[in-house]
Amino acid sequence: MTVKLFDSELKVMDVLWREGDSTAKHISDVLKEEVGWNMNTTYTLIKRCIKKGAIRRSEPNFMCHALIPKEEVQEAETNELINKIYDGSADKLFAALLGRKKLSPEQIARLKQIVGELE
Repeated sequence: MTVKLFDSELKVMDVLWREGDSTAKHISDVLKEEVGWNMNTTYTLIKRCIKKGAIRRSEPNFMCHALIPKEEVQEAETNELINKIYDGSADKLFAALLGRKKLSPEQIARLKQIVGELE
């Protein structure tokens, strides 16, 4: 991913990823409810995302379409976290995550399955 999105821009993108193509007004209404933003704030963030190439705008009704898939952003953000905090070591991140919470037998089985698929 060559586009760097800030947390506020990710909130706009999240509405599109959850709900699909939406009008700017609908995005504004959702974010007013979820985070208390006014319409001007949301429209400014939508315009930033358009300028960055993350959203395409079309008419009528200022329809917004996500150009970047959520999975691509998740992968890029995860890689950035691993590189920034864990010296590029995914196993250190994994160990830190596992050390934080008691996992159920089902969760452990699912993790074993995921690791097995990587081999």
